[in-house]
Amino acid sequence: MFEEYTKRNRAIQAALELAAEGGWKAVTFTAIAQRTSLSLADLRREFMCRTDLLKAFQAEIDAEALAKAKTATAEQSPRDRVFDLVMTRFEAMTPYKPALRRLSVDLCCHPAEVAQLVPSSLASQYWMLAGAGAKLGGPGAGLRVAGLTSIYAKVFRVWLDDHSPGLDRTMAALDRRLKNGEEWLARVESACGGLCNFACGFVPRGWKRREHGASAETSGGESASPAGA
Repeated sequence: MFEEYTKRNRAIQAALELAAEGGWKAVTFTAIAQRTSLSLADLRREFMCRTDLLKAFQAEIDAEALAKAKTATAEQSPRDRVFDLVMTRFEAMTPYKPALRRLSVDLCCHPAEVAQLVPSSLASQYWMLAGAGAKLGGPGAGLRVAGLTSIYAKVFRVWLDDHSPGLDRTMAALDRRLKNGEEWLARVESACGGLCNFACGFVPRGWKRREHGASAETSGGESASPAGA
């Protein structure tokens, strides 16, 4: 990752190095400029604030995970595909784990900046679902994205402290939470379907027939006009 030697990538890499060394407080645009020989004007053209550095890193990780994703097979369930893609994401982040560990601790004291990361975090998991070929249409799409974002946040904390070569703890936690989330979503969608059917029972029986009749009369009248002329 970051093979392309752009000003943006250089700034992101420098920010991660600074975070690993001194935490979030060490990540300043002045320090990044000094480390990269970029000017503050260069950095301003790329970023609005410090959290934009983290948003840019999220986007790069998204792209890396999607690029490395294996082609899904017919035997794989949607949950299996999501599992594989999220684990690919964790693998892509492995070189930056020291920085991410420091940031996860420090940002707990900065709720306003964490709030700025919510939209990009939701977008990241949207792309993970899209890459896995999950259903992203209909009323359940928002629930899927929000649900996977919540699952990812919990498993991310497990991953930060998982030092096993095969990430066994991370895989176990992700598999368990995805299974529970899939079952919960199925119950919610079933309940919503039942609620819609219940609500439809209150629609007057003749309502659709009357609407259809009115539209037929209008259509008939319009077709009769040219003949009468």
